[in-house]
Amino acid sequence: MNSEHTMSTVQRRSPWIRWIKLLLQSKTGTVGFFIVSSVVFIAIFADILAPHDPAVNNLGDMLKPPVWLDGGSQNYILGTDNLGRDIFSRIIHGSRVSLLVGVFSVILAGLIGIIVGLLAGYYGGVIDSVLMRIVDSFLAIPSILFILVVLAVFNPSIMVLIIVIGFTNWVTYARVVRGEVLSIKEREYVKASKSIGTKNITIMLQHVLPNILSSFIVISTLSVATTIVLEASLSFLGLGIQPPDVSWGGMLTDGRNYLATNWWLATFPGIAITVTVLGIIFLGDWLRDVLDPRTQVNK
Repeated sequence: MNSEHTMSTVQRRSPWIRWIKLLLQSKTGTVGFFIVSSVVFIAIFADILAPHDPAVNNLGDMLKPPVWLDGGSQNYILGTDNLGRDIFSRIIHGSRVSLLVGVFSVILAGLIGIIVGLLAGYYGGVIDSVLMRIVDSFLAIPSILFILVVLAVFNPSIMVLIIVIGFTNWVTYARVVRGEVLSIKEREYVKASKSIGTKNITIMLQHVLPNILSSFIVISTLSVATTIVLEASLSFLGLGIQPPDVSWGGMLTDGRNYLATNWWLATFPGIAITVTVLGIIFLGDWLRDVLDPRTQVNK
């Protein structure tokens, strides 16, 4: 009885052990996982980790340099901005906005893309033609132009950003999923399921969908990185997250007029964006290698 319990425990743990080993074998994957995990941890516990309120102005301490420069203060490790707000605390809280917009807009785009791609690829014919023409229509409109128009009409907020970015990026997922489904539906096990009268919805959910998840995960991971950059760009233009909410792009806007004299205002938010995006890209590259059956990583 004990041996059976031990074997079942090992079998449950073995997939996790295998993934950990694969991660440790990849330097870029390990670095990416460490960066992404750190940013997620910081975003979750921002209220505890931030030494100051990121929105409180303190004009008596405005434009303080980082602690290692002349005139720096131990109270402000990375210095303060033109309103005396602690840059370190603002970077910590800004990670929340970047992750929220990046992750949830990709989830929204992915859900729409999977549904459209599944229906178009599986049923084909008129349904495929209609859905793909809708995809072509979205591709014909510059996504950044559409986003700018929507944000100019509606009051920019985290929810609005998530929705508008999600509704402009789903076409990529739809095309990839459709291509995968066109190949998968011709396989023997799908044809066998059809021959015994299995419902189409059951076949799509149980046989087709699990086989496209690996491609979806890889694309989604890399899309989070591009979405974070897009959110920062919109906030930099003043069309993204509005004060008093903190975003890295908004911090870049605040510091662009002080680059010559107070470089830290824009430098540290820029570093935060760069490191976070690189970490996500490294993790996405590792996932692509691990989940791609044509590679030798799984061996």
